[in-house]
Amino acid sequence: MWNEPTKGRLSEIPRLYETEHVPLKEKIVHLHFFIAGCDWYITEFDGSDIFFGYAILNQDYQMAEWGYISFTELKSINIGGIEIDCELEIWWKNPPAGQVKNICKGMGWSIPTSKPELHKGEYYEHETNRRAAKTSLLRRHPGN
Repeated sequence: MWNEPTKGRLSEIPRLYETEHVPLKEKIVHLHFFIAGCDWYITEFDGSDIFFGYAILNQDYQMAEWGYISFTELKSINIGGIEIDCELEIWWKNPPAGQVKNICKGMGWSIPTSKPELHKGEYYEHETNRRAAKTSLLRRHPGN
């Protein structure tokens, strides 16, 4: 796995069922795993192996769903020598589910039409946006 989350980062995720009283749109997404058109957005963790979150496989938004995800299984995903990746903390700043475009699309929620002004460490959802974001970030914050 590329960029496997640290124990410290994992320890910050609420335990399973701790946020079940929180409406789905307001659940904080702590991790984003991705590979080849598949995305997993993590909101809870049992502290060992099981995540709760939203999964979109092969960009199939109609079949995307909330459910349980094995960390062990995620780490084992390898497609033609390419391993699954986890969004780095510098880019992923724990947005609520209602601010994640892919989750909104899958859930049929209104999609956020604008991103907040880019600040150091703001998140982006796809690899293709990272280069543009980094360029913009460097222009606004020289020396970083």
